[in-house]
Amino acid sequence: MTNGWDALDAELTLWSREGLHLPLWWRDDDAVAPTAALGRLEDLAGQLDMPVHLAVIPRAAEAELAGAVRRSRHLVPVVHGWAHVNHAPAEAKKSEFGSTRPVDAALNEAEQGIARLKALFGPDLRPMFVPPWNRISAAMLPWLAGLDYAAVSTFGPRKRAQAAPGLLQINTHIDPVDWHGDRSLLDSELILAPLVAQLQARRAGSAERAEPLGLLTHHLIHDEKIWAFCETLLRRLLDGPARPWRFDERIG
Repeated sequence: MTNGWDALDAELTLWSREGLHLPLWWRDDDAVAPTAALGRLEDLAGQLDMPVHLAVIPRAAEAELAGAVRRSRHLVPVVHGWAHVNHAPAEAKKSEFGSTRPVDAALNEAEQGIARLKALFGPDLRPMFVPPWNRISAAMLPWLAGLDYAAVSTFGPRKRAQAAPGLLQINTHIDPVDWHGDRSLLDSELILAPLVAQLQARRAGSAERAEPLGLLTHHLIHDEKIWAFCETLLRRLLDGPARPWRFDERIG
């Protein structure tokens, strides 16, 4: 067992001793169709009895995916932008809904996204907007509630519970993928040390304890190392103070 896992176990023990509970949620990005990897994701969610908020790319989404969601007790579809296309300038970080785009054009695609997924998933869809690459122009946020969205999700500790009036901020905080390397598992110490620090801050009251702690995954690119890490992490958290959190807000 590594020092990172030891430190996590020690921190989770303190949470349990103090009678604290940790809301834990899971978001998985880039779904478009049923695949073997999606089946594995759903199987793991079933074993853990943990909902997975499946961020679906609207323009590419296939009707068969809606059937897979209807047959599942654990897959919760949400809106992943529109086409997962980068509109940022060459020198900037990738984004589909960044500040360099005209707000009207971006809002139009956000509206198309929720409309198309409503048609595919019906009442199974949850009105959460997940911008690709976790980046979104602040100018869009006040308008999203008017498009039937009730939440927005990016990455990192949120600054406030509401991103804008009528729009919750429900972020993710743990990403196991080494995006700047081989796209396998990031060094576990680089994942676990920030997680432990965040849990310590929440327990001490210097960070918001009520914010759902989010695991971000990408089932389509997982190798065995990533699958194994995610299962180990989720089991440890759920065996401790974590309680599964699900976004149950309905459209309209």
